[in-house]
Amino acid sequence: MFTPLEQFKILVLVPFYFGSLDFSLSNATVYLLLASFFIYIIFKKGTEDAMIVPDGVQRLAELMYLFMNNLVKQQSGIRGLVFFPILLLLFYLILFLNLVGLTPYGFTCTSQACYTFTLGFGMFIGVVIIGLKVQKANFVNQFIPATTGPIVPLLIVIEIFSYCIRPFSLSIRLFANMLAGHTLLHILASFGMSMLKVDFLVSLLMAGPIIAICVLEFGIAFLQAYVFVVLVCIYLKESYYGH
Repeated sequence: MFTPLEQFKILVLVPFYFGSLDFSLSNATVYLLLASFFIYIIFKKGTEDAMIVPDGVQRLAELMYLFMNNLVKQQSGIRGLVFFPILLLLFYLILFLNLVGLTPYGFTCTSQACYTFTLGFGMFIGVVIIGLKVQKANFVNQFIPATTGPIVPLLIVIEIFSYCIRPFSLSIRLFANMLAGHTLLHILASFGMSMLKVDFLVSLLMAGPIIAICVLEFGIAFLQAYVFVVLVCIYLKESYYGH
């Protein structure tokens, strides 16, 4: 790789077209399937032939389940548990996509705006539909401020704009953090490799910051998945109970 941004390029591995439709297999598709496979294996192995005293995989699956169950109940309330399966899948899909992207020469799907915007807008549309179905007219009334005067139309526009900006904030936060972190890691690693040809001691000193950034990226991978799902849960709770 010659540039830091080259790692984010989508490459077609197996071209396949059906008329005007493109079903080609790309590196993005491979890593998406890989992350989905990891999630499937963990919960498949952790739930089949379950034992009273769990083994390693079963214990991991139970911890992953309980973590998300507590998170959804705390942030969305009991009524939010109706959508627990999709929130569980959303969290671990983002998390595993972030983690598999940290592998050497790996591809990070969540660094692509098309992926994050699809997730963000999909969740946002679902939350709006739930809000309209549950609150009906009260859902629209939340955009009308409890005040009078000529400033009311401006406040309504501001309220609607601030609400509609939510999927953009969800999407941009995720892909921008992944893009920036991986770019920084690539720059530091490239600098360390170039210093290896000049001074071996300097290249060894560069290993410290690179390892620190790697550890930080693992933390960010979890944190971004957590923040994404927590915000979706909060929006879901507002759709049930209002502001």
